[in-house]
Parts: sequence; structure tokens; C-alpha cells
Amino acid sequence: MRVTDVRGKRAGGRRPGVSGTREAILAAAQRGFAEHGYLATTIRGVAAAAGVDPALVLQFFGSKDGLFDAALRADPPTRDLAALLDDGGVADLGERLTRRYLELWEGRDTGPRLLAVVRGASASPSASAMVSAFMADAVMLPLARAVGTGQAELRANLTGAHLLGVATARYVLRVEPLASLDRERVVAILAPLVQHHLTGDLAGS
Repeated sequence: MRVTDVRGKRAGGRRPGVSGTREAILAAAQRGFAEHGYLATTIRGVAAAAGVDPALVLQFFGSKDGLFDAALRADPPTRDLAALLDDGGVADLGERLTRRYLELWEGRDTGPRLLAVVRGASASPSASAMVSAFMADAVMLPLARAVGTGQAELRANLTGAHLLGVATARYVLRVEPLASLDRERVVAILAPLVQHHLTGDLAGS
């Protein structure tokens, strides 16, 4: 299979400092993974897009896996979800969380990055492990803390699995009629189920 590099030109002017160079590499990596996927994005291509030598990318991140993990955690697309969990109680969290999650998938910048995360998780075992660890740290743990009731970790897992499943069917696989359904209609259908996972009685508990 032919590998596609991420190409680009560095803007004129002085080369940025260490911090600026690292940020430029991360930005190029985020674009690369979002546009081309995990497998087709290369160290050489990211270096070209950032205007640096490939050896410098390896110096900062060690490997493509290290670069993927850093790009995933730098300004993560799920950041708004964590902020939302601190805004208000849990009584209507199902609706607020569902709406914001779908909005992120439909966002011009966040949508492609979420798509890259899901596709990256299925591209290789190492990428899958990094996505799993990131989701546990950045999404599941804050959600469990926000729920704060019995079996909070299980409730967070069920909520995340339900939302991810719907997003995968709607935005990745484009399953109809779900893919074409109005977002607010999806929220109306999905939010009560999410709320039940968060605060309702769990069978057998």
C-alpha cells in the first residue's frame, strides 16, 4: 500500500524556538492524522508540513506512536466535555452531554480529529491502547466524578460506550436513517437513555 505523506511549507521568518517548534510539529501531526488517518501519516510527512527535519520529530516524540499520543492529548477535542461536567448538576446532564458530544462531531475542527481518533483506534493495537488510555483519563474519570453516585465508573463506561456507538454509526459508518437525522431529533431520542445510564437504576445492582 502506498503511504501518503502530509506535505506543507513552512512560513517565512525565523525558525521558532524549542517550544514553538514542538507546537508546530503537533499542529502538523493533528492535521495529518485527521486528514490521512493513522496508517498513512508518516514522520517524514509531518516533518515536511512543520518545516523541520524528521530527526527533530523523533527527538521530541520518539516514534509515530509517541507523536500520535501527544497529538491526541494536546488540546483534545473532548476538552469541552470535561468543562461541561463541571457546569451544573447531573439532573439534566444526559441532554447536555449528548448535545455537546454531537456538536463536537459536527464541528469543523473537532469533527475530523474525533474521526481520526476512532479510525486510529482501529488501525493498530498500539494506537488502540493509547486511545483507550486517553479516554479513561480525559473522559471516563471526569464523568465518573461528575456522576458521584453508586457504580459511577460503570455508569461512565456505559454512557461513553453508548455515545461512541451512536457517533460511529452516524458519523463514521454513515448508517441511514441515523446519519441524516436532525441533530436535535437524535438528542431527543438519545438523551433519556444517556441520563438513565448516569442516574437511573441499573438492572441487577
